[in-house]
Amino acid sequence: MKARNALLAAFTLSTLATAVQAADEVVVYSARIDELIKPVFDAYTEKTGVKVKFITDKEAPLIARLKAEGANTPADLLITVDAGNLWQAEQEGVLQPTKSDVIDANIPAQYRSSTDSWTGLSLRARTIFYSTERVKPEELSTYEALADKNWEGRLCLRTSKKVYNQSLTATLIEAHGAEKTEELIKGWVNNLATDVFADDTALLQAIDAGQCDVGITNTYYYGRLHKQNPGLKVKPFWPNQADRGVHVNLAGAGVTKHAPHAEQAKKLLEWMTTPDAQSIFAGVNQEYPANPAVKPSAEVASWGTFKADTVATEVAGKRQAEATMLMDRAGWQ
Repeated sequence: MKARNALLAAFTLSTLATAVQAADEVVVYSARIDELIKPVFDAYTEKTGVKVKFITDKEAPLIARLKAEGANTPADLLITVDAGNLWQAEQEGVLQPTKSDVIDANIPAQYRSSTDSWTGLSLRARTIFYSTERVKPEELSTYEALADKNWEGRLCLRTSKKVYNQSLTATLIEAHGAEKTEELIKGWVNNLATDVFADDTALLQAIDAGQCDVGITNTYYYGRLHKQNPGLKVKPFWPNQADRGVHVNLAGAGVTKHAPHAEQAKKLLEWMTTPDAQSIFAGVNQEYPANPAVKPSAEVASWGTFKADTVATEVAGKRQAEATMLMDRAGWQ
């Protein structure tokens, strides 16, 4: 009997130890490139002692995995890019509302879910880039003006299949309505200098090489490329400064619906909105901090300041299906 009791006690202690150990670990499903997010997790572990295990994949497989795993998921947090993807994860029911005074204080409301299901962690402007050899900045003004005849055969675009362009189009629909936006997109398509590109980096290189004179890409792609090639003959232009401002999107995260360690996940999420973590986001990938109290990196700051569109980024998700169908009708491949 004594032996059995001793064995039971040992088993109980072992089980409790395992539970404590598990509580000191947060599991993250991440759609971000490893080298862009690992420094953030390493800093959190160093500060708190809590280990962060992360599994990397594209956003669609990660959302599908969370749905399939249900209550058995090991994931505590989902990190992905673009408000459209975060909104989709929310609609698929894989995130839970996480009310936090810390997050509310650090991140402006336009960069958070209205249901508290996710928050932005870093920002990127999807803006106009131009050839410094063939275009004068004063020739540029708005996204809409790129549909004008004077840009015929001079414009480059990334494929409409990329969520970044779907989100941009969604906010244009929010601003102008579907009919005017479709007319605008047709103007862009008519002005294309070449077939659409698979990625933003190739588009920027095409402007530099003279294949086209202007294009629309995310700022951090330019940051990466300019760091590799300081002689790049391309610069950013901030459109719509006289009206609604530059289209801004984000990378963000939310606590999963069945998070085994929801409280630990919340603490990690809160910490990622603080100046310490925001500075890492800003420096590693040349992104803008989502926390307005944190300054961007020297490289990003050198591009100048701009007025951002104040539309809620979750609009990118709400109008995503509408935007995709409109782009298809307008002939944007």
